[in-house]
Amino acid sequence: MKFADEFRNAVTPRAALLVIGVLALQLLFIASYVGALHNPKPKDVPFGVAAPAPAAAQQTEQRLAKLPGSPLDPRVVADEKTARQQIMDRKIDGALILDPRGGKDTLLVASGGGTVLANALETLATKVDGAERRTVRTVDVAPASAQDFDGLSSFYLVVGWCVGGYLCASIMSISAGSKAANPQRAAIRLGTMAIVSIVGGIGGSLIIGDSILGALPGSFWALAGLGALVTFAVGAITLALEELTGIVGIGLAVLLIVVAGNPSAGGAFPLPMLPPFWQAIGPWLPPGAGTWAARSIAYFDGNAVTKSLLVLSAWAVVGVVVTLLLPGLREKRRSGTRRGGAAEDGSTHVGVAS
Repeated sequence: MKFADEFRNAVTPRAALLVIGVLALQLLFIASYVGALHNPKPKDVPFGVAAPAPAAAQQTEQRLAKLPGSPLDPRVVADEKTARQQIMDRKIDGALILDPRGGKDTLLVASGGGTVLANALETLATKVDGAERRTVRTVDVAPASAQDFDGLSSFYLVVGWCVGGYLCASIMSISAGSKAANPQRAAIRLGTMAIVSIVGGIGGSLIIGDSILGALPGSFWALAGLGALVTFAVGAITLALEELTGIVGIGLAVLLIVVAGNPSAGGAFPLPMLPPFWQAIGPWLPPGAGTWAARSIAYFDGNAVTKSLLVLSAWAVVGVVVTLLLPGLREKRRSGTRRGGAAEDGSTHVGVAS
């Protein structure tokens, strides 16, 4: 009997629920990472085909579209210049430029968008041209930095910013005993989150840039601004989840950012190499939006970042609104309850007096 009492004191119903939640996160983590990354292969990769003769380009496009497993989503482009520009605009991930006068074609890739994908396209093009007794010369239009192994630096940079965002938000709540914030406290937490985000964005850009590691090229201030936005968006949505669900919100933030967001971010393997589910959700979560924007800033002249910045801004706005709105609604509800109780007490006293 004594052991049973000790057990009930040691493992309260609330603690048991939290342990079950942690176990669920553990299993989801395994399922998400292994599911996304265990068998990467290109699928419907946007791919250009150009040739001096339109008929030759169309024939090659049709041949590539019929490859087993549909690794490419080919489309005819006007010429090599157009193909290069579309790669830099991140509309396509590679292109095959046919040379009808000789036996050597040119493959355009962009390892800055992911070395693994660039290598996969080279292997595929070599195989396809080899079947036609042709050879391929590979040209890297947007090469990854020599210090950026497999193009992973952008991803790890964004992961660091995300970790800083949800840890900072979690610590601020836990330090207050997970008590719900009042409007003033919520505003202070968001203000603190903004300061931490700015410092973290600048610090991350400084570490990753030429001053220290030299892992990523690109604008220092553009990366710093991106870092501040990523960190604040993650921190704000974590604060919002904590306002909605209490300490459970920390677990929900981990589920959103770590379990779902990281494997779908296109870091280890670019988006066209991920299974459909992860490929679909990746661009809409902070890690994926941040990774895409960081690579665009570093290697693609800052092109094609609008969607990612809007996604991050939307997470930040939702986080701020919920974090500020809920404490005010709770205070109004409590005030209304107190006023209602006071009115009820007053009417009772009058009845007794009469």
